[in-house]
Amino acid sequence: MSDKITRRKALATGLKGSLAAMGGYAFASNTIENQKGKRPTDKKVLPMRVSLNTSTLLHYKLDVASQIDLVADAGFDGIELWMSNIKSFLEQGGTTQELKDQLAHRGLVLENIIGFSKWCSDNANERTQAIDQLREEMMITAGMGGTYIAAPVQGIEAIDPTKYEAYAERYASILKLGDESGVTPILELWGMGALHKIADCAQIAIATGHEKATILLDFYHVYRGGNHWDTIDLLNGRKLPVIHMNDYPDTPVYNQLTDADRVLPGEGICPFDKVIPKLYNAGFRGGFSVELFNKGYWETMDPKTLLKHSYEKTFEVVQKALAHTIE
Repeated sequence: MSDKITRRKALATGLKGSLAAMGGYAFASNTIENQKGKRPTDKKVLPMRVSLNTSTLLHYKLDVASQIDLVADAGFDGIELWMSNIKSFLEQGGTTQELKDQLAHRGLVLENIIGFSKWCSDNANERTQAIDQLREEMMITAGMGGTYIAAPVQGIEAIDPTKYEAYAERYASILKLGDESGVTPILELWGMGALHKIADCAQIAIATGHEKATILLDFYHVYRGGNHWDTIDLLNGRKLPVIHMNDYPDTPVYNQLTDADRVLPGEGICPFDKVIPKLYNAGFRGGFSVELFNKGYWETMDPKTLLKHSYEKTFEVVQKALAHTIE
């Protein structure tokens, strides 16, 4: 296909994107800030938020407060923070209230917190420890004003088709735990993990019978897991608070891709012009949160440059994909 590009080409052209030709949702003064450090209010917006998962900044080893400021400066609407970075901040004497205040001051939505626990393990002792861990992390998240925490399936190597009921019960248990703090765990799909099929995610989430059950998708992980875009709109988009945003190259083949192969939106082969309208028509109005682990970008760009391109590329891709959908 003529619109397919190799990974090498994707990386080589990463710095050449421009918003010069953008219309419709294009904004005027995203880079100008007022003296109080808040973002400008005159930029136009999309029907979805453009946000940033701070995995994208992993290489630079920045503290959480610096991450928040850089993401706000780049014009993003929201942010996903890693619990490990938050805990480091707290261990050094910081407070969740300070982070909550900083997020509010910079005008950022706290989309989600990235945490890891073995809540779905077949080992009962591991699950008990995971519940204790999640309880603490949910309280931290709530203290920052957050309402979601990621819940990837860890502790099992593969989905056992005879255990869907057990998986649903385990997910239901952490949803009920979340009811105590007001923080909802989002069942996360990983393309190379045990839970890599959207159908499995949906079956487990629906079977919980819990009204807040929801799923965390990722453009790369959906492709990496061998899923189909044609049926993505069977999901209720209004129930999806955030989707991880990235692209993927045409080589290597899908089941040999790694996290490091992700590229900026629009620099790979993801059919955004097809998928984003499907998500929009299915009701999705959450955050598209850029998540990358690309060493090529880390080696050629400083944090500000990478965030600038992450925001601009994502905005452009979403705006173009919706150009003929929104009247």
